[in-house]
Order: sequence, then C-alpha cells, then structure tokens
Amino acid sequence: MQLVVISPPHSVAFETQLATKMLAAGLARFHVRKPGWGAAETAAYVAEIPGQYRARLVLHGHHALVKELALGGAHLTAASRSAHSLPRLRAGQTISTSFHSLAEIKQHRRRYDYVFLSPIFDSISKKSYGAAFDLGEVAATLQKLRQRPGYRPQVLALGGIESTNLAAAQQAGFAGAAVLGAVWQSPDPVAAFRTLQSVIG
Repeated sequence: MQLVVISPPHSVAFETQLATKMLAAGLARFHVRKPGWGAAETAAYVAEIPGQYRARLVLHGHHALVKELALGGAHLTAASRSAHSLPRLRAGQTISTSFHSLAEIKQHRRRYDYVFLSPIFDSISKKSYGAAFDLGEVAATLQKLRQRPGYRPQVLALGGIESTNLAAAQQAGFAGAAVLGAVWQSPDPVAAFRTLQSVIG
C-alpha cells in the first residue's frame, strides 16, 4: 500500500523542506496542490525540492511544467477533466484525478494511472466534509474491478486518513491512501508521516 501526501492549499512554514524530508523517508508521491498559484510560483516551489525527488512530484495545475521540469505526473481537477483533453506528457509520467463515486471510477477507469476516491472518512482538513462510502461496498467494487483484464487504475483512499483508520482502508482493498490534514495539521508533519508509514509496514 502506497502513501501519497498532498500539499496544503496555502503555504506552511518550511513546507518544501518538510516535503523533502518525507520524500527522503520514502514518500512515494507528493502532490502539489496550490489553487491560487501561478506557473512561476509553482515552478519556484518545485525548484526548492532536490532534483532526485522531482520524479515523485505531481502537479494539480500548470501541467505544462510536468513535462518541462521532468516531474512525476499531472493530477486533473474536475474543471480540467471537463476540457476532455489529457495533458501531453512524457513516457512514464502519470495522469491521475479525483472521483467522488464508485460509478465514476467504473466509467472512466481506463483514462488514468491512479485515482483518489473521497471522502472515505470524515475529513480532517474540511470539517463539513463527511464520509460518503460504505467500506463493504467499496471492497466489493474494487475486487470486481481488479478481476477485469487490464485492470486500471489503482484506487487510493482520500478523506480523513489517519493512523487509526489506515488499516481499514487497506482492508477495503485500496491500493494506497492520500493524506493531507493528518500530516499538515500535526505540529511535526514528518513525524506524522512516519507514523502513517509504520502502520502499513
């Protein structure tokens, strides 16, 4: 099971240094989500992360930078999905997105390398964003999808992920989990990431 960390939407003190420490500790993917930022700000942010980790960075906007800076991939928002065109990337760079229903995953599963499904648990960073899924139904659906030839994409749990429920997400059949609040609302984000990492072993 892989862990993905999503950046906070607004800047946090020493954010890129903290992200670098998580990447050095084995973070598989770091999603850079800064809704209000322009391309120059995003590129400057990426420049603060050592080159050996760039292939693990995924951008939620300014997708041209993914190819230009040799990053890991592009994550499509609902708005960018509605454009009906996928960004032009290099071989090996991933395309991901977020869905909020199992029906969307079934319908669009072949277009993406991996997707987030949310909210699985009550969100930590968005207090009014409650869990919307029955884990038994999720487990049955994911099992059926995995049995199909050429199974794609990997489905990662998002929403309220923390150390106390990460095992439940794993048991439901998720290939991974994406984390935001449990890391960035902690007084020690790197320690919080390591705790999550220890749960999945």
